Amino acid sequence: MNTGTVPAKAAPLLLEETWRWYGPNDLVSLEDIKQSGATGIVTALHQCPIGEVWPVEAIKERKAMLEAKGFTWSVVESVPVHESIKLGKPERSKYIEAYKQTVLNLGGCGVRRICYNFMPVLDWTRTDLTRRWPDGSEALAYDADDLAAFDLFILQREGAEAEYTDAQRARAKACLDRMDMDAKNCLQQNVIAGLPGRMVEAYSIEQFRAAVAEYKGMSSEQMRENLAHFLREVIPSCEKAGVYMAIHPDDPPRPILGLPPACSTRDDVAALLKAVDSRHNGITLCVGTYASSPQNNVEEMAKEFAHRTHFVHLRNVSKETPEGESGLGPAGCTFIESDHLGGDVDMHSIMLTMLQEKQRRIGEGWGDMCNIPFRPDHGHKMLDDMAAKKTNPGYTCIGRLRGLAELRGLQLGIALSGLVKSEEPSAKKAKIG
Repeated sequence: MNTGTVPAKAAPLLLEETWRWYGPNDLVSLEDIKQSGATGIVTALHQCPIGEVWPVEAIKERKAMLEAKGFTWSVVESVPVHESIKLGKPERSKYIEAYKQTVLNLGGCGVRRICYNFMPVLDWTRTDLTRRWPDGSEALAYDADDLAAFDLFILQREGAEAEYTDAQRARAKACLDRMDMDAKNCLQQNVIAGLPGRMVEAYSIEQFRAAVAEYKGMSSEQMRENLAHFLREVIPSCEKAGVYMAIHPDDPPRPILGLPPACSTRDDVAALLKAVDSRHNGITLCVGTYASSPQNNVEEMAKEFAHRTHFVHLRNVSKETPEGESGLGPAGCTFIESDHLGGDVDMHSIMLTMLQEKQRRIGEGWGDMCNIPFRPDHGHKMLDDMAAKKTNPGYTCIGRLRGLAELRGLQLGIALSGLVKSEEPSAKKAKIG
């Protein structure tokens, strides 16, 4: 009988298939995920307020819940970084101490990877959560002109006009003029949807304006120094606990709404890895995010930073830049989340690089950290998910199921092609904890 299992000779060189789950209230249940074939879960204790220590009892309860269903808690996504740390406020020390204790608690419970981001105010930003894809499904999209319209005419951020060119302001005004009140409200809610911890309760425009204003006058250099300070404080605790930090890039990877970027480019990644040169200070290789900027060559970045990549988000984008513009400023370029194997990213190249990295880690005796988890990042809203089921934007069941199936086939094809071969740990190499 064909059980659908992977041939044993290929298994050692496959990346771990994982799935993001928002906890017991997620309408995509663990029973649903089981049918996807994923073996690892990416989740967080969303009930814990940002800045507070995650209790050992709560971590153990969540871990036991997952293991009872046959899963591994592969990655925490995420332990949010308190805004005081990003802003460099005097009270950041108490929040850093709380973060360090959470790291120690997670490590003590055997949960060893943390995906986090340092993007100010927002976790991510899209202007359209239901953009129609040619096959009839719905995708997340970012329209640079719509974002400028929000910034200039809805948020009315102080000093915003000086950050856009005449042509960009004109396009933004034309976008605004095409919107009725419902469309303006929808745009506002779409942008604010990316606020951490606010998946149900929405910020008002006044609260959002105040949160953005706190960063007025902060330079990109200061933002990156605040990130470096955070890492210098936290990474020693990670080394003690055997926990690996994996920063997620700013999404989109460019300055928006006057907010200074923390980690958007290849040079940003190189600088933060150099700031604390420890294997425990690593990255989440979110190929869709990095590829959303014309400045990044994501395939080359994957090769350069594979040795410090502890988690991989695989999704794809198709982007457009207005004629005569670089696409690098606050207006940036427009992009839409495409099919996982379509779009601008050479997913074969990314998968091959990460499988080669796993092979390298096996040879160096990295132990359980040879394992590199990936998840299908986002997915189109399609089929039955377009009816009545309410899910977090991008985190539908069927769209991600399709993405995982495509990515599984891609990596299995590479693993069986002979491009990557299994390698036993070297007896001369000490295992890495």
